[in-house]
Amino acid sequence: MDIREVTDAGEKRRITRLILEALPDWFGVEESREEYIKICADLIYYAAYDGNQPAGFICLKETGKDTAEICVMGVLQEYHRQGVGRALFEALKKAAIREGYSFLQVKTVQMGHYDDYDVTNRFYISLGFKEFEVFPTLWDEANPCQVYVMALK
Repeated sequence: MDIREVTDAGEKRRITRLILEALPDWFGVEESREEYIKICADLIYYAAYDGNQPAGFICLKETGKDTAEICVMGVLQEYHRQGVGRALFEALKKAAIREGYSFLQVKTVQMGHYDDYDVTNRFYISLGFKEFEVFPTLWDEANPCQVYVMALK
């Protein structure tokens, strides 16, 4: 698997659409998916390639002077549990440190609500993220937002 930084906005949108549309269990809400596709074009962005075919991506969004977040991340299901997500994260973490951020955060649905998101929660915990806060109605009552954080320095 080859992890590469992608700088072309059109290529970022193409990869993001390809991956997110293949993951309807996580990105089935069209309005949200389209917003991710739009905003990723302007963010620090890494993609995983199997040959010339994208297998996953991750992008970094500044949320404050010292803080950035994993804005969105997706890995095709056939590549789950093969280290692709971890490799993408490691590339993004290095970029966040290089950019001078002190903290990294990520948002997902709180553990215990959906099996697919429980897997996502365990993934972020395995990377070293710590539970920070839950916002019960940030998205809606059926999807309480769990915020995880990680110190970078």
